[in-house]
Amino acid sequence: MKLLLFSRPGIVHAADELRRVFAAIDRYGFDYAVNKEFAEAILATGVRQIPQERQYDTEVPLPSSGRAAMVCFGGDGTLLEGIRRLDGAPIPVVGVNAGHMGFLTGSRREAINTLFEQIAGGTLRIEQRTMLEVKGSVTGLPAQALAINEAAVQRSGAGMIAVECRVDGQHVATYYGDGVIVSTPTGSTAYSLSAGGPVMAPGCRCLVISPLAPHNLTMRPIVIPDTSEVILGIHTRRSAVTLSLDNTAYEVEDGAEIHATVSKKRIFLGLAHNISFYDTLRNKLMWGVDIRD
Repeated sequence: MKLLLFSRPGIVHAADELRRVFAAIDRYGFDYAVNKEFAEAILATGVRQIPQERQYDTEVPLPSSGRAAMVCFGGDGTLLEGIRRLDGAPIPVVGVNAGHMGFLTGSRREAINTLFEQIAGGTLRIEQRTMLEVKGSVTGLPAQALAINEAAVQRSGAGMIAVECRVDGQHVATYYGDGVIVSTPTGSTAYSLSAGGPVMAPGCRCLVISPLAPHNLTMRPIVIPDTSEVILGIHTRRSAVTLSLDNTAYEVEDGAEIHATVSKKRIFLGLAHNISFYDTLRNKLMWGVDIRD
């Protein structure tokens, strides 16, 4: 069993936490690799020096045989970056929350021993989640660009933009305002939620199109089947426009056309056994909390 440990610069790591991590690795006899930035942070805490042969850069050392799992230490942004580096490889990814909200990184720092026990015993609960595959005439966009949460077209200047939206070739609307979000069920609790979109359970087979600050107040989010192809046509006279895939942004020219569909690749998200999606809604979004005196 190989563990791929991942974190990003700027995450604060406690020495005691890291000692528990490596004590569990030694206890269960895991093979492991650590990204270079995380290896430097581990060394700075004085816990241990990671050998060069166990460090990796942007290319994740996927095992040629045997089981593997990626453990990300940080917030949801760190987990998204870890998943992106896997580039669709069918490897379970689990997050240890060191951020603020931590909607996807459900495991707590103090539960590291339990988490590693579940990984070693093959009892870690795994959920498959969908991703978006995005194509279009956008400078710098990879041939196979994936998004876990959402694809968002938005203005980055002072002027309003127009986004013509079609679903399976049928005209839905032209959104005048700040832009449009196309969200997966996983991303429904992220940017789309802030824009007034609905919360979707992870197992829903659908996507959400949410307008951003629409000029027409009758515009509302719409839920569509995840078998659909969403086409966004960009029209702008003054404002610069960006395409954001989770936390990666690309510049978009006037007249560009962006296609979003559900990818055939899936995320394999590792979750603690005692935490459900609805538990997370109550705990993170404080659903049902009585604030009356």
